[in-house]
Amino acid sequence: MSHAYAYPTSRFETTPLVDLNARAERERLSGSALKGFFQLAAAWQLRDDDARELLGGLSSSSFYEWKKNHERVLEVDRITRISYLLGIYKALHILYGDKLADEWIRLPNKNAIFRGATPLAYMLGGGLLAMQTVRRLLDARRGGL
Repeated sequence: MSHAYAYPTSRFETTPLVDLNARAERERLSGSALKGFFQLAAAWQLRDDDARELLGGLSSSSFYEWKKNHERVLEVDRITRISYLLGIYKALHILYGDKLADEWIRLPNKNAIFRGATPLAYMLGGGLLAMQTVRRLLDARRGGL
């Protein structure tokens, strides 16, 4: 006697994951991702050096070219970085008023994750994994987990 195990049916539909390895998907997302990133960088008043580092160590010449012209295809790593940062931006604006939301990443933070440093310093030092950690922290705070 064989019993097959199956998940119960649900009335909720899951959203299919975007395959960032597919060039067509990256082409579709890259322009709006860059536009959103540069708006976020302005709202957070990021120094260009910090913005370049958050993008994964982009050269100055590439950074300024990307700032002028958003039409390019980003690599998976850069789209992922921008996605985390935009999620952080959104969570902050859900949790706090606009002024505090945009200042939060530059304020010293007593949370054990940051050890008294700013969330920006934590993300600059820890890269993609640190961005993921900050995103998860904020999602948990807003009840999104």
